[in-house]
Amino acid sequence: MSQTHPLDLHEIRSRIGSSLGPKDLASCARVSQDWSDSFTTVLYKAVEMSKHGPSMESVERNKHHIQRLRIQSSAYTELPSTSERSKVICSIMDSSTLVILDLQYNSIGENGAVALSETLKTNSNLITLNLNNNAIGPNGAVALSEALKTNSTLTILDVRYNSIGDNGAVVLSEALKTNSTLTSLDLQRNSIGPNGAVALSEALKTNSTLTILDLQFNSIGPDGAVALSEALKTNSTLTTLKLFDNSIGPNGAVVLSEALKTNSILTTLNLNNNKIENYGAITLSKALKSNSTLVTLKLQCNSIGDNGAVALSEVLKTKSALTMLDLQRNSIGDNGAVALSEALKSNSTLATLKLHYNSIGDKGAVALSEALKTNSNLTILHLQGNSIGYNGAVALSEARKTNSTVVILGYS
Repeated sequence: MSQTHPLDLHEIRSRIGSSLGPKDLASCARVSQDWSDSFTTVLYKAVEMSKHGPSMESVERNKHHIQRLRIQSSAYTELPSTSERSKVICSIMDSSTLVILDLQYNSIGENGAVALSETLKTNSNLITLNLNNNAIGPNGAVALSEALKTNSTLTILDVRYNSIGDNGAVVLSEALKTNSTLTSLDLQRNSIGPNGAVALSEALKTNSTLTILDLQFNSIGPDGAVALSEALKTNSTLTTLKLFDNSIGPNGAVVLSEALKTNSILTTLNLNNNKIENYGAITLSKALKSNSTLVTLKLQCNSIGDNGAVALSEVLKTKSALTMLDLQRNSIGDNGAVALSEALKSNSTLATLKLHYNSIGDKGAVALSEALKTNSNLTILHLQGNSIGYNGAVALSEARKTNSTVVILGYS
């Protein structure tokens, strides 16, 4: 009786294929038709099209296998015309298996966004679409918003760096009012001002699925912060709000503080580089004493000084939920470090404290070292770029001998 060789069995070949790299998979697929049937499925499960990767024709031929596809600009620009590029993308999106499409840095432009959006209206499989840096502009955003009104599968949309402006933000906001699947929207670096933030805020009052909103490196200002804070008072799904570099100032911090007093959903707030100063930090601190859900607060580059650090230390003494506090580049000196150290002696939740590039000297370092002798929760302490001398370094080294859980970066 003849015995079948294991490598003639489709199941065995498929298992082997799951551990091979693209080059080996391609070699195996060329052995025979049976081997091709087994290895091609695995080979084309996740595809990255590049200058030296699979051809556009090969991807088109095997698109029914592809679940994750990234098209690099080197492959995209080889197509002869804009219409040809749009046609290929739409054809690939017709696949019933594609769930992740990454088109970042391809400059598909307004026309490409329009063509893609038309396909997106009827697509029922795609869950992640990355259009980072594609020059789609406001009109491209209009097309996407129309698709979002009918699409029922997309959960993650990345449209960073696309110059959509306030007009683009407004139309996307309209879509958010009816869309019931999108959970993450990345709008970084899109020249969005107060009007765009107001529109997005109105959408957040009714939207019940979005959990992450990224508005970093825009210009929403204090007025935009006011609108968002009103939305946060009623929104019941948003867990992450990123406002890095939006010029909200102290007044913006004040209104967001009011929202934090009642909001019980938000877990991550990024206010880096917003010039909130010590007054903004103080008002945030007062709100956080009654907030029990925020776990990550990023306040780097805000000139909060010692007074701001003292106020935040009072929060850490309460039953705060904070596990990560980023205070780097804030002109915090020894007094601020001493206050934070006193809080660390009783705090039982903070795991990461970033204090690099401040003005902490030996006095502050010695105080922190004393806190570390009793605190057993802090795991990462950043101290790079301060003014810690020999005495401070020795004290921190001694603290490490009794505290085996914390990693101290940049004190020697």
